[in-house]
Formats: sequence, C-alpha cells, structure tokens
Amino acid sequence: MTDTTTTTTPEQAYATYHARRELSVVQPTGSLALVNTQWIDAEQSIYGVPGVWAPLPAGQSGLLVTATAADGIRVDGELVDGSVVVRGKNDPKPSEISFAEGVAGFVIASEQGNYALRVWDANSEGIQEFGSIDAFAYNPDWVITAQWTEIPGGMTVGFEHLKDDGATRAEVVPGEITFSRDGVDYSLAAFKSGRALQLVFADSTNGDSTYSVGRFLFLAPNPDGTITLDFNRAILPPCAFSYNFNCPLPPKQNRFGVPIEAGEKNVLKKDGSLLHEV
Repeated sequence: MTDTTTTTTPEQAYATYHARRELSVVQPTGSLALVNTQWIDAEQSIYGVPGVWAPLPAGQSGLLVTATAADGIRVDGELVDGSVVVRGKNDPKPSEISFAEGVAGFVIASEQGNYALRVWDANSEGIQEFGSIDAFAYNPDWVITAQWTEIPGGMTVGFEHLKDDGATRAEVVPGEITFSRDGVDYSLAAFKSGRALQLVFADSTNGDSTYSVGRFLFLAPNPDGTITLDFNRAILPPCAFSYNFNCPLPPKQNRFGVPIEAGEKNVLKKDGSLLHEV
C-alpha cells in the first residue's frame, strides 16, 4: 500500500496562515473596510451615510436613527421610515445596518456607556489600494515555550490606547507569562480577548522595519502549564489598516529591547509603499 500521508512543515503552515490573513483584511467587514467610527453624544449627522443619529436615554443600548425611506437605511432587514432604535454590540441581539450595496454598519459601546457608529465599505479606498502585508520569513528562533501561571480571579491592568490621550482602560489579565531568553527574564501581561489571550507587544523593530505602534499575538495556555509564543503569528493591529480604529498600546512589561524579526511588518500599497504611517 502506498503511503499518501503528507506532512506540513512549519514554513508551509506559516505561508497558509499569512495568505489567510491577507484575505481576511479585504473582507466586507475586514480591517481595511472600516471607513468611519463616529461617537454620538448629541443629535447629529454622520459623515458618509444618511440619517440623523442621536443617543438613547442612559442605560439603553444603542442609538436612535431618524430617516426617510428614500435614504435607503435598513436596520435588521427593515427599511427605516421614521425613527428606529439601533441596538449596540453590547446588546444580546445587536442590530445590523445596511446603507447601500457593500456599505454596512454597527454600533459599538465605550466603557463610559456612550455609543458610536462604525461604517464599513466593501469598496473602500484602503481595499482598492491594498497590495500586501509585508512579513518576515518564518523564523523558528522566535517560537518560545513559556511558563503560564494563572492568577486566581485575574488581575486588572490599565492599558493605554492610541487615541485616548494617555487615559487607561482596565483589562483583565488572567495569568502571568514568564520565560528567559539570552539572559533576560520576561514577565508579560496578556489580557482576555474572547476565549483567547491577547498579547500587545513592542520591540526594537517598531518604527524601523515594523509598524511603529506595536503588534498583537493571540495565545492560549497549554494543558501542561506552558504557553507557546509563536511570534511568527504576530499580527499588525487594526489601526495599521484604518485610522478609524483605536488600538491598545503595549504596557511597559511587554516592550522588548531586542528586535523580534518574526511575524507581520507593515501594510503595503500595490506600489510597495506604506499604506499608513504613525
């Protein structure tokens, strides 16, 4: 009998992962499709889309939109002709908004309880200009097995965000990631992101060969008490693709003084130039 079993190498798995990443960012609600995030604190119009938008009374999720049938806004599939509540992403049943073919939206909430409309355009300028995500070649030296130590009840850590003028947002860090490399001891903080952990980190390549703000790495503890940091899977934050995102910044303990030459580097246009600079 002929053995038809094939083994996927780490390099091949990495190539597949990278191709899927490039495909994901050009989807109708991919990172390159976000064209506006506008916070609503009073009755107002929103750039690029019809309708008049207003906040709801305190404690209610979402926004109130007022429009005519001619505006063509659909909320949860129903044409708006009058005033309709658009439920936020923090509601058990968030609303879906359609403005035109390929243009959609949804409402997000802040920790303070105010709401913004996000608008996605499947034919955005970013999607039209996109060429590739530049990345390092697969580097096995940056696959690290670290120790995972759970913190009972978690620990709250304040993370700064790019557009928050130095204010911090509380994120739950459920455990500590520790390892040693080249004589340096590291203790990293990754916060909960759905069912995964999100490591927001910086290194000495930032602003040189990689995006200046830093990068993300999504992780999950192993059953044996370790956690694998495969920096080849390091990705650019959404704000590298659209200025309408507000990304968390790496806390002090997640800032490496050495170059991590693995993972994604920058977003490039079709002509090879940088799509965005910060």
